[in-house]
Amino acid sequence: MASITDAGGDRTPLLHDSNMEYSGGEAENTIPPTPMISTNPKQRLVSLDVFRGLTVALMILVDDAGGAFPSINHAPWFGLTLADFVMPFFLFGVGVSVSLVFKKVENRLEATKRVMERSIKLFLLGIILQGGYFHGRGDLTYGIDLEKIRVMGVLQRIAIGYMLASVLEIWLVNNTAVNSAITFVKRYSYQIVAGILVGVMYLGLLYGLYVPDWNFDASSLRMTQRTLLGANSQTVYCGIRGSLEPPCTAVGFIDRVILGENHLYQRPVYRRTKECSVNSPDYGLPPPNSPSWCLAPFDPEGILRPGLHHILVSIIFLQDQKQRIVIWFVSSLPLLMLGYLLSVTGVPLSKPLYTLSYMFVTAGASGVLLTVIYFIVDTRCIRKPTLLFQWMGMNALVVYALAACEIFPAAVQGVYWRSPENNLVDFSERLLQWVFHSDKWGTLIFVFVEILFWGFAAGFLHFKRVYIKF
Repeated sequence: MASITDAGGDRTPLLHDSNMEYSGGEAENTIPPTPMISTNPKQRLVSLDVFRGLTVALMILVDDAGGAFPSINHAPWFGLTLADFVMPFFLFGVGVSVSLVFKKVENRLEATKRVMERSIKLFLLGIILQGGYFHGRGDLTYGIDLEKIRVMGVLQRIAIGYMLASVLEIWLVNNTAVNSAITFVKRYSYQIVAGILVGVMYLGLLYGLYVPDWNFDASSLRMTQRTLLGANSQTVYCGIRGSLEPPCTAVGFIDRVILGENHLYQRPVYRRTKECSVNSPDYGLPPPNSPSWCLAPFDPEGILRPGLHHILVSIIFLQDQKQRIVIWFVSSLPLLMLGYLLSVTGVPLSKPLYTLSYMFVTAGASGVLLTVIYFIVDTRCIRKPTLLFQWMGMNALVVYALAACEIFPAAVQGVYWRSPENNLVDFSERLLQWVFHSDKWGTLIFVFVEILFWGFAAGFLHFKRVYIKF
């Protein structure tokens, strides 16, 4: 299923941009004495590697330090935090890669076949990593009941986004040469229309679909949680349309009907809301008289999540980098401003619902961030400060699987001295907490060390010319 290829091979566009040339192998990391502007349209976009690596590092940061600093963790329901940018950044990077990979397609059927194969592989990998088989750091057990396996997840969402964006790029892109904003719109007119249609369909379901009352089974919850509920079967009363509150959304209803409640994420973010946690915005016991839906499942990466980020693709066809930067900013800033205006006029920011305001703000922010990185890394050729992120981006999938999905730290914890708590991972974190006289700041420093470790590990793979693809 997995394979290893060197820098000259065809690497996957799922988290990588394949078919783009390295600027001279190892020489791509050589920093010129003075800033240089490249005019080679086939030169590898180092900024895209940096963007991907920064996204993976950000995911490690918010996942591992979010417990100590809830303000950077996902917003409990409404709002926008640092963690809520991670998934849009992933989707945006995939869209950019797709526009590069399928810039010229000689055989559309063959290209579509490869896309489908890679999408299926990535989707299955996501189920393996996030379906519940691996229990993560702090739990030395593994295994999953097939009746309770989680179907959706981060990699599954990326696989679906990659498949849709690739099919649009392969079959619906005009052959118009892009040299201005107008020709860009002409070239991607079908994609823009498709994106609008998806958005309209999503809004129609979100606000128009009737959500009936529903039940969920609480028998699998911990004893303390079942005691708080008082019964195994709980009823959530809805009978409403257009609700954006956690218990009665159309997105949750569709997931429950199609996937089933047993196959959804069992620890949703709304358990950190004030209604559901005494430690809000962190997890905690439900307060007295809390609603029963607080302990119900909900998947933030469920079926009805349109994710329009792949439409905002790179304009790689332009020869002039200054013109490219201008168009990126012109494309990104209006989305950012439109999302903000929607958020202050009644359309709340919500990652679990992928509201329009959330999608526009995060898509615009993704474009602005990539533009800034592109100007620094590819235009001005200032690469030393971003070298670790570049390495991580070139092997983003393996870093994500081993670090963000906690496969590696869980494996290291499997070797301990007398007691499972006496392992290298926990000892290192406790040592830093002792050195800095703070659990919170010691954990944060530990996460930064973890990111550095994976940066250098990815750098080692790069210098060995090893890249993992699916």
